[in-house]
Amino acid sequence: MTRHRQRWWLAGVALWTLVPIAALVVRALARAWRYPQILPGAGDAWPMFGAAATGRLTEALMTSLVLAMAIGPASAVIGFTIGRAIARAPRPARRVGLALALFLVIAPPTALGVGLQVATLAIGVGGTLFGVFLAHLVPAAGYLTLFAVGIFTTFDFVLEEEARTLGARPWQVWSRITIPILRRRLAEAVVLGALVSWGQVALTLLIGGGVVRTLPVELLSFVRSGSDQLGALAALAVSVPPMLAIGLLQVGIRRTGATL
Repeated sequence: MTRHRQRWWLAGVALWTLVPIAALVVRALARAWRYPQILPGAGDAWPMFGAAATGRLTEALMTSLVLAMAIGPASAVIGFTIGRAIARAPRPARRVGLALALFLVIAPPTALGVGLQVATLAIGVGGTLFGVFLAHLVPAAGYLTLFAVGIFTTFDFVLEEEARTLGARPWQVWSRITIPILRRRLAEAVVLGALVSWGQVALTLLIGGGVVRTLPVELLSFVRSGSDQLGALAALAVSVPPMLAIGLLQVGIRRTGATL
């Protein structure tokens, strides 16, 4: 493919991506957008949000942020701990561990959510924020376990063994050898775990029971009730963290010279 064609393909992909986002921005700012108008009329191009709806949106945003900020570090710790063990295990045990982690990733959210709903109700945390936290932790830990296995498969454990030979204690090996080497990967893992939680809908509905209202849940509610303007605003808010994460990843790649 020539460079000229590559530019046209990239321009087409960029247009395909940006047009829906631009439409969401216009719909979020427009009080009404009537068919067959291509753009809203001048008198309709003003946002109109009720206090109750705005409060719901703000509360849902804060709930999603709290969950994402908690899930990110927790899933990173669990994923890296299990991933390290799988990477160092014999081949049969490694295959079983990878299969279990992969199952948590590819299992249908509804099927996984039904099982988690039974478990959370049994321990008395169904319909609570903590119950939703535990539910989000399951797929996030699966993703980060697979992420960590790939890292520890090529990790040089000789440095840790040399530190132990010189008398370093386990916590010193972790704090002075392992964590500094994996600092960038750990940061990426925290962001990935937070994004997994950020986009959960089925698990939140099943475990939260309609009581825990995250931003994706409110987005679904706004769209189903015909509140297109609020739905567009919520959709934009849901889209911001992934776009920021991609931007930060690109910055990190440029600074380190790494390649995807």
